[in-house]
Amino acid sequence: MRPALEHVGTTGGLSWKRHLYRTSAFRFSWHFHPEIELTLITAGSGTRYAGDRIEPYDPGQLTLLGAGVPHAFVSAAPGRHEAVVIHFRPDFLGPRLFDVPEFEAVGALLAAAGYGLELPAPEPTIHRLVALTGRTGADGTLGLLDVLVGLADGGPGRSLASPGYRSPDRPDGRRRMDDVFGFLHARYGEPIALGDVAAVAHLSPAAFSRFFRRATGRTFTAYLTELRIGAACRLLTESDRAVADIAAFCGFGNLSNFNRRFRELKAMTPREYRARFG
Repeated sequence: MRPALEHVGTTGGLSWKRHLYRTSAFRFSWHFHPEIELTLITAGSGTRYAGDRIEPYDPGQLTLLGAGVPHAFVSAAPGRHEAVVIHFRPDFLGPRLFDVPEFEAVGALLAAAGYGLELPAPEPTIHRLVALTGRTGADGTLGLLDVLVGLADGGPGRSLASPGYRSPDRPDGRRRMDDVFGFLHARYGEPIALGDVAAVAHLSPAAFSRFFRRATGRTFTAYLTELRIGAACRLLTESDRAVADIAAFCGFGNLSNFNRRFRELKAMTPREYRARFG
């Protein structure tokens, strides 16, 4: 799987793009683009990938992704899925707009989005974003600026990718990561050895370990564990399957190991997680 660079384009009559995306399922598509992306989930739940962070998403979640941040939104199950998605270049209204005093806070927000941000989404913000999908011309662009100013004034948000995360700069490195993430997403429930995934990247196990840690800021084993635990969280909240069955489905051959890793990442047991969020 090589999503690589995605061509976004613009909405007719605007220097940026907005749409209300409705579908039966968000499919896995690990991609990046030079545009900044603002995504508000309005229906459905699933898993969000941003840089080296894997987390569940639910309605009302607002994500701001800086230019070049690789990402994907994947539905947990077919159903009604909907999102407001806005793309804009950092210089869509000129190269210095966000340097002037009136918009310095917006410029700082967009800079922080280089690692991805999850932002507060109170009801007024949600309403403005949904309304933005129907606005055109100068009215629409002024509406986007109003939304960005409101987000900048609303707090710093929560950074998504880890501080040590660096997206591979070389095209061959990016293609390798595309292939690796696609492989892991498709097969995380199966036994995966370091050699298996190193072969996907066309590297020796030792070289792959160094490459992966440099690209994501963590070891391959830690990343795979996080991916599996994230999938388990979704099944715990959206199904009544037994914990042992979920552990096996998500790639844990040993229940006690699953419970131990789950507690390390979530600071609670799987059953406590289900009781709290299910």
